[in-house]
Amino acid sequence: MTMITEGRSAGRFSLPVRELGLGPVLLFVNCLLAVTVFWQGFEELFRAWQLAEYSHGPMIPILSGLLFLRHLKTVPVREVAAYERLPGLGVLMLAISMALLGKLTRIPDIVTYSIIVWVAGILLISFGWRTGKLFWASVLHLVFMLPLPGIVYWKVSIHLRSVASEFGVWLVQLANVPVYLDGNIIDLGVYQLHVADACSGLRYLFPIMSFTYIFATLYRGPVWHKAVLLLAAMPLAVFMNSIRIGMIGVLVNYFGLEHAMGFSHIMEGWVIFIACILMMFGLAKLMLMMQGSPMSLSQALDMELSGVAPQLARIRNFQASKAMIAGTAVMAVVAAVWAVAPTRTVAEIDRQPLNSIPTVMNGWEMVRRGNLDPRVEQGLGADDYVSAFFMSTDAIRAGKDAQHVELFVAWYADQTRGGIHSPEVCLPSGGFEIAELTRPDVSAAAGLDEPLPVNRAIIEKGYERHLVYYWFEQYGGRTAHDYFAKMNLLQDAVLLGRTDGALMRLTTPVVGENGIAEAEARLQEMLQRVMPRLHRYVPRHNAPITG
Repeated sequence: MTMITEGRSAGRFSLPVRELGLGPVLLFVNCLLAVTVFWQGFEELFRAWQLAEYSHGPMIPILSGLLFLRHLKTVPVREVAAYERLPGLGVLMLAISMALLGKLTRIPDIVTYSIIVWVAGILLISFGWRTGKLFWASVLHLVFMLPLPGIVYWKVSIHLRSVASEFGVWLVQLANVPVYLDGNIIDLGVYQLHVADACSGLRYLFPIMSFTYIFATLYRGPVWHKAVLLLAAMPLAVFMNSIRIGMIGVLVNYFGLEHAMGFSHIMEGWVIFIACILMMFGLAKLMLMMQGSPMSLSQALDMELSGVAPQLARIRNFQASKAMIAGTAVMAVVAAVWAVAPTRTVAEIDRQPLNSIPTVMNGWEMVRRGNLDPRVEQGLGADDYVSAFFMSTDAIRAGKDAQHVELFVAWYADQTRGGIHSPEVCLPSGGFEIAELTRPDVSAAAGLDEPLPVNRAIIEKGYERHLVYYWFEQYGGRTAHDYFAKMNLLQDAVLLGRTDGALMRLTTPVVGENGIAEAEARLQEMLQRVMPRLHRYVPRHNAPITG
């Protein structure tokens, strides 16, 4: 094997001379094995990239690769000590562990995230810690190709949709157009516009943030300039999306829905994206002028790409290190074991449908059932749900309709794809504001021997007030926190092989001077009737057979 030489020519590092050895072969084998080990993650990526919000995804690995090669040409070739490769081997083991966790729990998002960890591990093994850590920017950029976890996606989407709706209505009012906002419904009198999930602006936000990241990476101005550019990406995307919604509202008022919908299609996608890019260039130019920098914007952006392509030849210099051999061997073992391992089967879920809930329960009677709007039902994505209104026999006889309690249960056979949506996300969409939120344990009020933590919320909409109890019923436990519910899901999937669960919600109006106390009493009475029967419709591990 020839000795590695290192030199400079015209300010650049020359490529070393080394014959093709076992190192590149091991790298290629490791990449092939990664396709097998992380296949569920790749499938999830391809599935997410079909959605408008993540349609930019296929470009991200290409751009990250260009960033890596561009940085690589500034890094000289050097011998790597064996101990420098150990952190990379540790990172590779972490990636494999994450992939196995995702496979066992049948949550493909975890496998998807482990792909980026694997990329980082391969770079650290190949170049050693001292050199490999220099490529963090190109690895971090890969995050923009990932789909958000479902719980984060819905919270971000609902929040952005709310902000865009409010700002859009404000812009419509500036045009002297009478308008009223009810949740995510823009009421123009004759016309009503529904600000749907697609109007949240996420389809603009993700590609704009990706572009801004690359822009800031290539920008040669002060660090605080880079920070401002990165922080400006989100409000800029929200601002442009709000302008689009506001302009649609004005056009609908003056010209009707047909013209507005045509304008909406024109303003979708590239128009908004290009407008945001131009504003980002303008912001960078403004900061340079304020600083009194002699650089032009073209000079401030390091767009030098010459000499990037030849860096691919440096793959020939990868060494067949012990760390790479060990990592490839572990990948091969994991791929082989998983290929022959028996598929983990889940026993058929023994439960009764929610519409079979008794209509009479110890002095309380069902007075009517509710049906969700088809769009809401589609967004909920539940496998089974019930919305039933109960009243006590005394309240029915007295004709006190305001003393009803709505029992809402949404059950999911598999929570690994989307799953439960917290009312904290959904209620604002209906125009309700959460005036108060606490998390008491109401097990004593429900007559239970085990804890029952709930979210106790007072929600308001105009003069309308309701008291709400809601919590997450998992097969292995129950919690009031949506993030803890996801942790319980992981635990149930690994230990019990179950991923089913439900959202439980009790709602009652608050009326009169003693409204809160009376509403509390109604919810607690309903709990005493529902909880002993709940396990028939929402199975729980080792649930007591009562009721």
